[in-house]
Amino acid sequence: MMGIHARGFTLVEVLVGLIVVALSLAALMSGISSAARGSEYLRDKTVAQWIALNRITEVRLNVQKFGESGDKGEISFANRKWRYDTRYFDTDNATIRRVVVRVWPQSAKEKAGPLAESASFLGSALMPPGSSSIQPDWRSVSTPGGPGTPGAPTADPKSGGKAAPTGSPPGSSSSSTQANP
Repeated sequence: MMGIHARGFTLVEVLVGLIVVALSLAALMSGISSAARGSEYLRDKTVAQWIALNRITEVRLNVQKFGESGDKGEISFANRKWRYDTRYFDTDNATIRRVVVRVWPQSAKEKAGPLAESASFLGSALMPPGSSSIQPDWRSVSTPGGPGTPGAPTADPKSGGKAAPTGSPPGSSSSSTQANP
């Protein structure tokens, strides 16, 4: 009789195969978990940015009265609690203020950096709404530093020391000629 030799896997080969499969599954789970954390971070960052932009819109619409230098508050948005800090800064132009809004999740530590930050500017109107056909008198806007600073109007000797316009407004038909030395 002939002996039938059944050939199969040895115990060592099975263990090596199980180790390879286990390492592969661990790497796969690590990758999936990392992707989930990244997705959660991006979701939170997006929501925090929306909160910052909404807060700037509230300040612009003056829906909520704002303080002189800033205010802090909490808000419930997207089924979570958030903290915001609104700060107001003066600029070189007295009619314009800079607004900066920073947003954190409520669970974040006090010293942690904000998850989102957004900045904008607020200013008073130079002209009444709907009067776009009237050209504003830009010389009446106060300039920081006065004459002699970059951007300040220069004195025109022909007008008795009054400020000379730096250019004609768009749509004006006046032209000026200058002699070349």
